[in-house]
Amino acid sequence: MRLKTFPGGVHPHDSKHYSSSKPIAEAPLPARVIIPVSQHIGSPSTPIVQVGDEVRTGQKIAEASGYVSIPQHASISGKITKIDVFPHPTGNKQLAIEITGDGQDTWIDLVNDENYLNLSTKEMKDRITEAGICGMGGAGFPTQVKLSPPEDKVIDTVILNGVECEPYLTSDYRLMLEKPDEIINGLRIIMKIVGAKRGIIGIEANKPDAIKLLTQKTQSQSDLSVCPLKLQYPQGAEKQLIYAATRRRVPSKGGLPMAVGVVVQNVGTAFAIYEAVRFKKPLVDRIISVTGAIVKEPHNFKARIGTLYAELVELCGGATETIGKVISGGPMMGFALPGLEAPMTKGSSGLVLFNEQEAKFLEERDCIRCARCVDVCPMNLIPSTIASAVKYKNLDLAEKTGLNDCMKCGSCAYVCPAHIRLVQWIDTGKIRWAELQRSKK
Repeated sequence: MRLKTFPGGVHPHDSKHYSSSKPIAEAPLPARVIIPVSQHIGSPSTPIVQVGDEVRTGQKIAEASGYVSIPQHASISGKITKIDVFPHPTGNKQLAIEITGDGQDTWIDLVNDENYLNLSTKEMKDRITEAGICGMGGAGFPTQVKLSPPEDKVIDTVILNGVECEPYLTSDYRLMLEKPDEIINGLRIIMKIVGAKRGIIGIEANKPDAIKLLTQKTQSQSDLSVCPLKLQYPQGAEKQLIYAATRRRVPSKGGLPMAVGVVVQNVGTAFAIYEAVRFKKPLVDRIISVTGAIVKEPHNFKARIGTLYAELVELCGGATETIGKVISGGPMMGFALPGLEAPMTKGSSGLVLFNEQEAKFLEERDCIRCARCVDVCPMNLIPSTIASAVKYKNLDLAEKTGLNDCMKCGSCAYVCPAHIRLVQWIDTGKIRWAELQRSKK
């Protein structure tokens, strides 16, 4: 099997054995959910309900507040009991809507449109927009925006991202094994909307059964193919995935996939698109891996958006040791949380627990100019220079050397022998740069 890849990257142990063999389990209906109005890149949603309102599962409770925004929906039926600031899986606190369930799970009216592939592209996009779908691989970009390239950008290829290169996480892997037809149908919908003639499903080599299954499912369809990829992090990043699968290079300095005729969507997003277009089902649940060496019984859950992380850990039997660190997402690009009080969102692909030894804090030392960070950077940057410029408050130098091109994959910090917190410094620089630009307006 010929494996494709990209220059740079690292090879962390994938640690997927904890949950990779666990089929998707339906999590029990939570008694209470917390629905953040910001689960996506762009403007937060605007609440359209009030405390005391009764809602049904799938009912819209917050509407999009702009073009780059999405609506939010009730994930259980019950009563709106609070609209306030709550813990968020990005590590801070944000506005959210609390629903206390009635235990009935009474849904809005859905459909079963067997002729969904005959819908016009506008009808398809309208259903996706109304469903509140955003990218489910972590970034959370509003899907309807991504499926609306400018008229002068011709899209000829859609790539489904089934790489799931973050260590520990297995939610996409289990979805590919258990819902391959639905994922392929979602790919078909995306291809029709953007007018693409070719569809590619990229899957990393540590998922041979998923590669085999989806190859079998697509082998009779000449416009679809599966692209086996080398086990190399961050293989699932958009620009790296596009290069590995097509050898097309997305321009740096803010270049987007549409510049090279490609649209990339996560396999979980494709599944949500299928459910939205065929059934008019809003995005109210998703697959999430709850995993780690100290999780008593790791699981892949299909759980309602807004379910508290603490409840998911409890469903796994709790932790076998003292929890040293909680990570929302994967260990390379996820967010470290102070506890388990946050709810899962549309972008919550995983929850990873580490013990105190795994979470040990390493003291930062001086850079020794070994250039390991340069060797592994998939964006061809010099991370040590950018981080140093931020540290000494030279934002102009940081920007000129690629501050805003960094995707914070963490490869540089992973290999740094001086344990310099390169990603944190670069992230600090991005925040300061954004603040500086706003102050100039």
